[in-house]
Amino acid sequence: MIAEDSVLLREGISRLLTEAGFEVTGAVGDGEELLRAVGVAQPEIVVADVRMPPTHTDEGLKAALVIRSRWPGVAVLVLSQYVEERYATELLAGETRGVGYLLKDRVADVDSFVEALHRVRTGGTALDPEVVSQIFARSRRAAPLAQLTPREREVIGLMAEGRSNAGIAEALIVREGAVEKHVTSIFAKLALPAGATDHRRVLAVLRHLEG
Repeated sequence: MIAEDSVLLREGISRLLTEAGFEVTGAVGDGEELLRAVGVAQPEIVVADVRMPPTHTDEGLKAALVIRSRWPGVAVLVLSQYVEERYATELLAGETRGVGYLLKDRVADVDSFVEALHRVRTGGTALDPEVVSQIFARSRRAAPLAQLTPREREVIGLMAEGRSNAGIAEALIVREGAVEKHVTSIFAKLALPAGATDHRRVLAVLRHLEG
């Protein structure tokens, strides 16, 4: 399900996703229409613009939060023209499975965009690297975030993109064992308990957002 008030971009994303093998169950232009359409179609994933009519502020985000609450089985990928950390924080404040926040520019990289969609649809997380970068710049003075080394910040940035340890190792051109050590160190510095193993990767990113 696609929600985008720009007719040109809405039709472009619909065509792109159809060609990538997705079934587009609907394409709407505002938040209220999105909620009605989701209630009827019950799609696997919603791709929604943050800013939509009537005020073009946060209608899309509000609709996404309602969807996360009302239909928890529906994954949500929010698109934004600019980095808006507050919106990313609100979106990730609750259940973090099946949620994503990307800049619209990422749509142009079709392979990465489609990969992010598949990842979110299957319960993963996709957070735009530019958002992560800005959060790092704002939060690096705060403890314990300031304890992270430059390499650990690179690793957690790639974690935020949803990459596995193997994917991070490939991106940084290092061995997977080295990545595992960095990830373990990040968890320790951010005081993430071992009992939260399944979610610690997302929790680590959230600590940066909270910072």
